[in-house]
Amino acid sequence: MNIPYGRQDVNKKDIDAVIEILKSDYITQGPAVKKFELNVSQYTGSKFAVAVNSATSALHIACLALDLKPEDEIWTSPISFVATSNCALYCGAKIDFVDIDLTTYNMSIVSLKEKLEFADKKNRLPKIVIPVHLAGQSCDMSEIYDLSLKYGFKIIEDASHAIGGKYLDLPIGSCKYSDITIFSFHPVKIITTGEGGMALTNDENLYNKMNRLRSHGITRDPMEMNSVPDGPWYYQQLELGFNYRMTDFQAALGSSQIKRLDEFITTRHSLSKNYYKLLSDLPIKLPHEAPKCYSAMHLYIIRVPKHSHEFNRDVVFERLRTNGIMANVHYIPIYRQPYYSRFKFDFSMFPNSEQYYSEAISIPLFTTLTKDEQSFIAKVLSKPEGHQSLF
Repeated sequence: MNIPYGRQDVNKKDIDAVIEILKSDYITQGPAVKKFELNVSQYTGSKFAVAVNSATSALHIACLALDLKPEDEIWTSPISFVATSNCALYCGAKIDFVDIDLTTYNMSIVSLKEKLEFADKKNRLPKIVIPVHLAGQSCDMSEIYDLSLKYGFKIIEDASHAIGGKYLDLPIGSCKYSDITIFSFHPVKIITTGEGGMALTNDENLYNKMNRLRSHGITRDPMEMNSVPDGPWYYQQLELGFNYRMTDFQAALGSSQIKRLDEFITTRHSLSKNYYKLLSDLPIKLPHEAPKCYSAMHLYIIRVPKHSHEFNRDVVFERLRTNGIMANVHYIPIYRQPYYSRFKFDFSMFPNSEQYYSEAISIPLFTTLTKDEQSFIAKVLSKPEGHQSLF
């Protein structure tokens, strides 16, 4: 038996949607991208959407649209994929981290408040804060938004895990409490376009800038040009942009997938509830869904506190892998990466992140996971100490 931690759910309708585009006049830069953007905007309630080739690209152009400069600073969670903080470095800006809450694993509001108060005294406030909705559960965005009004920073929600989730009964991606929200459509995410991402906003100026940045900084809109067009063929490059475009066949897959988004989320919640029944008696910590949130349930993260030499995270992880269960760890704190050693982060400044990292395991969760597979995973997790030799 080999059970991955995540897997895409692609059906015949998805495949037919892609084939239809491949037979059409457009396979890139055509109407399917606009349709997908509209579908996601309508689902989330946001005004504008910019589809790109990855969430990493979306984070990058979001930072540029918010005018991030080399002297500026971004704060984010250390428990995320490196792309969340790399977007600051792409712009030549500085990066710092805010410790997590040990119940939700999202950015700690207490730690953020303390860090902002200290930074305000030192006149070193961040230009942008990027809360990360780990595992599909929203950060406490109304609290972060209130702090942004007090301290003057912009907000990018890294909701790569979270399409289909809700916060205070609003869809994640509505941008009510942020300037820009980012989604990922990587195959292990809630819905997929293969590779792909999207930036959502309610600000038309931000939308126009991100729209240009994803396509070389070029506009064909006469209203954005700084001179009268030479003719209907005319375009202008207004800034240094990138080739971050999404293809039409990727967008067609996304539009097909989003029709099943609510079904996917319901299934993930059902699987999560079954895990709770199977695992609640074990000496591990199970995920907590905050009252303000309806999680997209992208990941099912358990924590294995060290009880003994025979029962700790490392032993349990190896036990799962040995039995064909492809557990993973989401994530290694970003400041621990060798590239980030040049910034000389003090690990002791992030005690919750350090504890989380020493205990966290993501066990399989995807829509086609069966109850028999869940039972097998639970059986492997519940083996008595010393039952299996790892050597």
